[in-house]
Amino acid sequence: MANFVVLIILLVIVGSAVFYIRKAKKSGVQCIGCPEAGSCASKSGCGCSCHSNVRQK
Repeated sequence: MANFVVLIILLVIVGSAVFYIRKAKKSGVQCIGCPEAGSCASKSGCGCSCHSNVRQK
């Protein structure tokens, strides 16, 4: 019974993540993990540097 509960919880978490990603992609967000994803997706370049190869300290 405990395994069933854990499985249901994991399915809800994964399903919620997939739903969030699909919803964000449909609305045009390019960098989903970016804190400024809504504003930088509309600009020509991403201002949050989420696509840069340089790591920030």
